[in-house]
Amino acid sequence: MCLAIPGEIMAVGTDRPVAEVDVSGVRRSVDIGLLDGERLAAGDWVLIHVGFAMSKIDEAEARATLELLQGLGAAYDDEIDALRESEIG
Repeated sequence: MCLAIPGEIMAVGTDRPVAEVDVSGVRRSVDIGLLDGERLAAGDWVLIHVGFAMSKIDEAEARATLELLQGLGAAYDDEIDALRESEIG
């Protein structure tokens, strides 16, 4: 199962459309090119799917979504494990 997971932006790249994002304690580079024109900064939340930020969401929505996803158990754990093993260059 592939899920879209909320992540909090820790830093936004200056030379490429990439942001460092924290997803449940896992930090990864995420491509933010699909959100061109959206003002993104540290502390913002984005919905991530297969290494791409798909949309900017507010913190309340992000936290509610994380709580729901964590309730899925193994499917959520599998996604976090896959995220931990992934990397965008």
